[in-house]
Amino acid sequence: MPESRPPRDWHVWSVPMRTRFRGITVREGMLVRGEAGWGEFSPFLEYDARVAAPWLRAAREAADEGWPAPLRDSVPVNVTVPAVGPEQAAAIVRASAGCRTAKVKVAEPGQTLAQEQSRLEAVRDALGPDGRIRVDANGLWSVEEAVRAVALLDRAAGGLEYVEQPVASVEDLAVVRRRVQVPVAADESIRRAEDPYRVRDLEAADVAVLKVQPLGGVRACLRIAEDIGLPVVVSSALETSVGIAAGVALAAALPELPFACGLATVQLLTDDVAVRPLLPVDGALPVGAPAVDPAALARLAAAPERQAHWRARLAEVEARASAMGEDRSS
Repeated sequence: MPESRPPRDWHVWSVPMRTRFRGITVREGMLVRGEAGWGEFSPFLEYDARVAAPWLRAAREAADEGWPAPLRDSVPVNVTVPAVGPEQAAAIVRASAGCRTAKVKVAEPGQTLAQEQSRLEAVRDALGPDGRIRVDANGLWSVEEAVRAVALLDRAAGGLEYVEQPVASVEDLAVVRRRVQVPVAADESIRRAEDPYRVRDLEAADVAVLKVQPLGGVRACLRIAEDIGLPVVVSSALETSVGIAAGVALAAALPELPFACGLATVQLLTDDVAVRPLLPVDGALPVGAPAVDPAALARLAAAPERQAHWRARLAEVEARASAMGEDRSS
């Protein structure tokens, strides 16, 4: 039986998004403080206890163990452009504090390919000829849609750095990779897969996108990065600065970091829990754990019914972890 300890003080937060992103307008989650610092547990609302379990492991790692020693003191990041109109897309790039890479959301339900081409053209104009542009389809295209869209969007962007998760399955990802001229990055095919190494085994991607919370922590991601044998881009899961700091810690600990990372997403939230939010300066984020602002925790505390929802959710995930032999009292 695991040793019984007093329950921790978890803080439930709720922050509106500046723009609808990933289909949501409000981001919610929990923070916990341990001997090593603060951890974040913020799985998306549709995730069940099985999918959310690695997110809890990542929060515990940050709170109880801290992170491996960094190999660099800053991490280059991309600006993230939601599925907005061209004028707003250009404005987001211009306000990105020196980011020279833009990640643009595409395959947005209800939008046409022509609208997405216009968004990419605007991003290129704002970024200039030397900037890098990557697109993320979140697995929403079919193989044929992906092949057609990638060619058109590559031209609209004046050259794409890569296309992230153009199709849902790893088998289809391998097909698309062999039919397009643009490098392919795998995200969901790694973090949502029963076997994240199938991407490697099928030669389905050129780049691995790793996210700390969905994959169970910084150390778990470092093991995957070593075993999968692909260049890595560290990306966020729309966290507060506490969660983003874990992504920065992973990027800082990787032996090589050939790409800008998708960690400059705190600005997609209208507020943050940190004294100094993790926002890019000269296109990079500093390595280190941000100080949490007690006033922000009070200001951003979720409504009572959302507090109850998250505490019930935490209990469900902890129960699953205990049943699977992963229990560590929290």
